[in-house]
Amino acid sequence: QVQLVESGGGLVQAGGSLRLSCAASGRTFSSYAMGWFRQAAGKEREFVAQFTRGGIMTSYADSVKGRFTISRDNAKNTVYLQMNSLNPDDTAVYYCAATILWGARVLPNEYNYWGQGTQVTVSS
Repeated sequence: QVQLVESGGGLVQAGGSLRLSCAASGRTFSSYAMGWFRQAAGKEREFVAQFTRGGIMTSYADSVKGRFTISRDNAKNTVYLQMNSLNPDDTAVYYCAATILWGARVLPNEYNYWGQGTQVTVSS
């Protein structure tokens, strides 16, 4: 099992930046593919970015490509989401998730473990 704790959310003006962190504990961090998802009020949870298991490949949702960057520090068991050029459409609760599945995983139901979420609010 793995436990995930997100941090770094907050209120930011449009055009600003935030960096989210997800600290993992439990089983070996590198044994999991790690993903970030978000859920805006009244909407379904959607994929944002992910590392494949082993941390070899990354993938991004089209809506964040070029603005968001996912990274990981295996020594700290932490995955990050650097978010730049934020706009009000990025307002959501952001979740970190982990799965033991190999390959690119972009569906919420492919992930076994979830953090509690951190709120990101972008004002216009």
